[in-house]
Amino acid sequence: MTGLWVLVATLVAALAVGGLLKARNGRVRDAKPARELPAPVAAVLDPASAVTLVQISTTFCAPCRHAKAVLAPLAERTDGLHHVELDVTNQPEVAQSLSVLRTPTTIALTPDGRELLRVGGVPKGPELLDALRPHLTSRTS
Repeated sequence: MTGLWVLVATLVAALAVGGLLKARNGRVRDAKPARELPAPVAAVLDPASAVTLVQISTTFCAPCRHAKAVLAPLAERTDGLHHVELDVTNQPEVAQSLSVLRTPTTIALTPDGRELLRVGGVPKGPELLDALRPHLTSRTS
């Protein structure tokens, strides 16, 4: 009988952790404190766009392909928005200096390198666009 209770408790704990992880995936979060950008990130910023979405990816990351499928079309159809994917497989120091603990992580940056927000996991397009809208309209108007 004890084994049954252990099994039930394990299943309940696993469901709770799974639900928490699912709820956090793709959620837009506030920016991290200001820091100097690593050179590979600074090099991909688009000075002509109000916001550059820098997607931090790795070679064997399956969710990274899904994130790119969300972000690339979003950037194509939104004025002032640019998307770039940065593979950090061979440059883990870039991810470390940005405090990136999982891939994909998408960081929204201004042309001068100021972080606006970040998303861990596959972003939800409409939610991300709503969060970026004030930054996009302020630059284009």
